[in-house]
Amino acid sequence: MVEGMAEQVREVAGRELTISSPDKQYFPKLGLSKSDVIDYFLEVSAPLLNCMQDRPVLLQRFPNGVSGKSFFQKRVPNSAPEWLETTTVVTVNGTPSRALVMADAAHLIWAVNLGAFTIHPWPFRLPGRHVDELRIDLDPVPGIGFEEVRNAAALTKQYFDSVGIASFLKTSGSKGLHIYVALAPGWDSFDVRGAAVTVARHLAARHPTELTDAWWKEERGKRVFIDFNQNAPHKTVFGAWSIRARVGAQVSTPISWADLESIAPNDLTVLTVPQRLHTYGDPWSEMYRQPQDISGLVDEFRDGLKTIGDAPWPPVYPKQPFEPPRVAPSRAKDVS
Repeated sequence: MVEGMAEQVREVAGRELTISSPDKQYFPKLGLSKSDVIDYFLEVSAPLLNCMQDRPVLLQRFPNGVSGKSFFQKRVPNSAPEWLETTTVVTVNGTPSRALVMADAAHLIWAVNLGAFTIHPWPFRLPGRHVDELRIDLDPVPGIGFEEVRNAAALTKQYFDSVGIASFLKTSGSKGLHIYVALAPGWDSFDVRGAAVTVARHLAARHPTELTDAWWKEERGKRVFIDFNQNAPHKTVFGAWSIRARVGAQVSTPISWADLESIAPNDLTVLTVPQRLHTYGDPWSEMYRQPQDISGLVDEFRDGLKTIGDAPWPPVYPKQPFEPPRVAPSRAKDVS
């Protein structure tokens, strides 16, 4: 590449895309330019599209790379090309917006050219809008290391195995792990969140010293939090094969369960993941061909609403039936 090149033309999925400032440094510590990041996404485009194709996505843009300011692109700009596929989604606060649909690799590279190397997909594909993923986010609290998160993932798999549900694993690109279940049609986001609450409650009850479903941080202690609210309506999650906004360009990487014991998430970067994919293949290649039935988890949640109640919702959501008070336990004691 010529130093200081103003533009570059790439042919992707049968379309010519103009890449602006291709030599702009996106990850200066590693010497990775925008063009290098585009090369990475082209190398992982097949497994990425296996996860994201036909999904609306929320883009987090870093126009000046990881060292600059970022913002969420909730609406596709009016200057977008006519061929770009979009749809209307509703954000968490109830606002409709025109979102990019990840139709093919050209759509992916169009987004990356805007500085969007962190991609947050919705949990449904068009044209239908039934939720097709249950997502468990294992969130380490301060003072918890990756070994505890690794153990939490193994315990979560054991639980899913015990109820006959196949689950799949990826790194978060940071300190956590994400566990996915591909779903058979028929569930909305309220059902899927309820199923996730059921999973979290069972895991916390079975492993009270290692895992917690406590929404309030003051109640979690030194335990891994099972974040069920990542399945709340209109919630997006950091996408597989996306790059975290970290100086080391770590990737949220699908891995096999067999790799859980040995994986070092910080080593999974833009520089290493393509070769890993070439050597071992896509660990999620069969996931969406194995849609799972979560009716037992959903029914258990529904049956317990009047007796156990709902779990707390994030504050941006309207108050829900059977939800406990939205006040931290310590504050509730002060009020009483």
